[in-house]
Amino acid sequence: MLVVFLLLVAAAATGSGGATAAPQATSGTATPDRPRYDVSLRSDATGDRWTGRQRVSFRNASAQPLREVYVRLWGNGPDGCAAPAVKVSRVRGGTAAPLTVDCTALRIELPAPLQQGRRATVSFDVELTVPDRTERFGREGAFRFLGNTLPVLAVHDATGWHLDPYASSLESFYTLAGDFRVTLDHPTALKVPATGRTATRPGAPGRTLTRSVARKVRDFAWAAGPFRTADTTTPGGVRVRSYWSPDTPAEGVRINRRDGATAVDALGASLGRYPYGEIDLVMTPGFPGGMEYPGLVLLGTTEEGGAAVHEIAHQWWYGIVGNDEYRSPWLDESFAQYSSFRLMGILEEQCSYGTSWPDDEAALTNSMAYFSTHPGSFRVLYSLGPCALWDLEQTIGSAAMDGLLRNYARDHWYGVSTTAAFKRAAQAATSKDLGPFWDAHRIR
Repeated sequence: MLVVFLLLVAAAATGSGGATAAPQATSGTATPDRPRYDVSLRSDATGDRWTGRQRVSFRNASAQPLREVYVRLWGNGPDGCAAPAVKVSRVRGGTAAPLTVDCTALRIELPAPLQQGRRATVSFDVELTVPDRTERFGREGAFRFLGNTLPVLAVHDATGWHLDPYASSLESFYTLAGDFRVTLDHPTALKVPATGRTATRPGAPGRTLTRSVARKVRDFAWAAGPFRTADTTTPGGVRVRSYWSPDTPAEGVRINRRDGATAVDALGASLGRYPYGEIDLVMTPGFPGGMEYPGLVLLGTTEEGGAAVHEIAHQWWYGIVGNDEYRSPWLDESFAQYSSFRLMGILEEQCSYGTSWPDDEAALTNSMAYFSTHPGSFRVLYSLGPCALWDLEQTIGSAAMDGLLRNYARDHWYGVSTTAAFKRAAQAATSKDLGPFWDAHRIR
């Protein structure tokens, strides 16, 4: 995610907290797992409104019977119950309760307790109305962005249900990897980049059906508009599909296309091969920074480009190697920033200014409960976070760091990372005592 990465790169080009860390989720089985989302939506003439039905099947991985599930309606986060942009109705497979957590959480009581290893299904009608603002769920001119929009299952583990609040302009998402099969019925004049491998076929007169299949992903996003398009296939075999609005600077489009294709192969070589086969770059001049989704990134594109590498790195850090973004946002933001800086060869340049914490309570491992009330401190995840990982590389050696990150990604592939697990893996990669290192960098 988003704006700070661009600011840091711009600074390099020109030369230029009231809470302790939230506890990590203790060991316990995360459930419901192996979700499968089957979705069919139809848009209006502009892509402003999408209506249809969603079916969600899931398994109970826990030894405890599952009596309910929660569905997160993250698209309601910015405006809450005052102007819900995501509406759900006609729930089947359980009994729906009133929306909670500012209309971002829907509890569905199951008709009978679901035992370990058994599957169940809920379904509901969905109505999505794109807000009139330029952000991940919003619009820019004739272009629509639908990120964090489809309802997704919340996670239950040893700490209970994860029903954290929406973090405006930040991230508080946490889902388990699942499969999506999504059919989008839209006017043929609208191009629709989307998560997954997509194919189109004619629909009703003047309309097109875009069908996407995505496996082992944590979310599904798409965009809609009269995009210009171009495709390329990287030497590593990844299809990079580029979409941009006509007013996007041509040089920025060129740079992002180049950087995106280079990054997906290079990061795949260092962290494990990109598994999804296709990635979409969606570029407009006014989007604020960048935002990552599985197989799709939204990029605000100037003549300099610049955000593609960071957002591609997120395909591994949070996309493939998941984490609880509310409780441990550093595990995706700092790791993506480190990976992108390392690939671009600018770690030493970015980290040559020393450590400057905004206050005594700031820490890399603080949760969104802290960062939401100290928004200026969120920058440490993009600055001090990657520099802490660079210092770790200097401490244990580059070869050991290469092995640590690749093995750590492998061990958490499609799973969930925690700070405690990373600290154990790092300590196992060196004979040096890393205790002082964690303290110095406030990794708690």
